[in-house]
Amino acid sequence: MSAALSAHATAATIAAAVRARDVSALAVTEAALERIARTHDRFNAFTTITAERARAEAAAVDAALAAGRDPGPLAGVPYAVKDLFDLAGTVTWAGSKILRENPPATRDATAVARLRAAGAVCVGAVNMGEFAYDFVTENAHAGATLNPHDLKRSAGGSSGGSGAAVAGGLVPLSLGTDTNGSIRVPASFCGLWGLKPTYGRLSRAGAFPFVASLDHIGPFARSVADLALAYDTMQGPDALDPACTTRAPELASPLLHAGVAGLRIGVLGGYFSTGGDPAVHAAVERVATALGAIRRLELPVVECARAAAFVITASEGGCLHMERLRTRAADFDPAARDRLLAGAMLPAAWYAQAQKFRAWWREQIQLVFRDVDVVLAPATPVPATALGQETMMVGGREMLVRPNLGMFTQPISFVGLPVVAAPLQAAAGPLPVAVQLIGAPWAEASILRVARHLEQTGVCASVAVPLS
Repeated sequence: MSAALSAHATAATIAAAVRARDVSALAVTEAALERIARTHDRFNAFTTITAERARAEAAAVDAALAAGRDPGPLAGVPYAVKDLFDLAGTVTWAGSKILRENPPATRDATAVARLRAAGAVCVGAVNMGEFAYDFVTENAHAGATLNPHDLKRSAGGSSGGSGAAVAGGLVPLSLGTDTNGSIRVPASFCGLWGLKPTYGRLSRAGAFPFVASLDHIGPFARSVADLALAYDTMQGPDALDPACTTRAPELASPLLHAGVAGLRIGVLGGYFSTGGDPAVHAAVERVATALGAIRRLELPVVECARAAAFVITASEGGCLHMERLRTRAADFDPAARDRLLAGAMLPAAWYAQAQKFRAWWREQIQLVFRDVDVVLAPATPVPATALGQETMMVGGREMLVRPNLGMFTQPISFVGLPVVAAPLQAAAGPLPVAVQLIGAPWAEASILRVARHLEQTGVCASVAVPLS
């Protein structure tokens, strides 16, 4: 059997084999569809399987190769999207019951269109927390997505289906979104590489919004090369997303082998080192030691930054869903509905003050990056939590799980910094954890260089799950 057909083949391996015509894109697609069908009840990752579309896209790749045309750098690579990205001909649910009544999308989201143009093959949409307001993907309508490392644990959220699909060997790539940590939390729980680019770097057009001020899109992968390849493919200005940068694309893939020489790397202390399970802090120290990072840094008033992010998130989310909350409150997932209702009632003055604080805090962060290029921090306060778990112990305090899994990610996305979630096996147990590699705005190439170095030296790696 071709290596490109195996459950844990990388996107780069698949694309190389398809382009060399060692295996057909259609054969790769059929293998992925078979795995999805076989494991659907095990992980509950997929909400929609687009088999007809996938076969047509794979056939187009094979036809291009037969005609001597270049099908693109992701030729024949299967991928899945969080179920808030529009897929032409498919209803976009965004994890909700309400949106299932909508007509099918008439066009693909920009990110999906760019992946398709690069030869990638979309095999379906995956589960998520309702309207992306969630860190656990225990969806009241579609059921919980299970962590492939331990089926009694959460895959994280709100992009939990995206994480489980890649970690479980169903696809080598997936798309997620990250407002307060919804790529980095599943990446940490599922042992994957995840990228949250700089705010505005990748177009969100055709992705159902949550918080326009904070929403990002980004990929999950089992290798850094795959992560960079997907990121490079999706770059470019897009008039359909007003927040999307007009900067020229800055490709990361050619720079992955540059190493870390010349990069100044620090470690965030204070708030980022005092809460959480010892396993997550041990992971940060392991990575810091491997990189020779000795500069210890503290960000000012991180708790205030997180509080302001909560206000902006709740307020914008509540306002977005105001009409649905008025007319169809009973059709919401109760966990999301209650927080959206609370957010809709926040005073406008609070929101305005939160945005003012955000502008000030962004300036303080820029001062930090005068002295360093990349900083390290834990991704989650604990490894994957149990399904249905309501509280966790963090720094000797009992805290609610759902709002607090993002305690280390939320302050970073609050000001739109680029972050790679770098996975490694927790030293004290079988579950993976991740470390955030945080860069200055538009410095995705730097954090991906560090990620690749950690991967090459064996410090960090995607944690494989055998697929029987």
